[in-house]
Amino acid sequence: MEPDHKEVLYAKLNGETARLAWQELQRHFARGVVIKVGPGLDLVEVATQFALDDKSSILSQMNAGLVARASAEDAIGWHERQSVFWAVVAAPWVLVQEIAQPDGKPTLN
Repeated sequence: MEPDHKEVLYAKLNGETARLAWQELQRHFARGVVIKVGPGLDLVEVATQFALDDKSSILSQMNAGLVARASAEDAIGWHERQSVFWAVVAAPWVLVQEIAQPDGKPTLN
């Protein structure tokens, strides 16, 4: 049995996920294409939803405050902490999930 399109896309995006420092993310933030994904979500699953234009799932997560466009306040905090992220592109979006600080506390609000 052939894997469905969503599984193939998930695997592709998973292979394209990388660590990204705030300095590397700044230019994408300046273009307004950064989407932050809450720490309890699967970053690649959310990216798959964006790539498939799954509006229902995306809106549900946005309404719950789990997924949001990065704000100026986010950028200020990321700059102050010199944050590091897991990131993946679901064009035109760059989805990011901040990696927890050394004390283990998640840094996304």
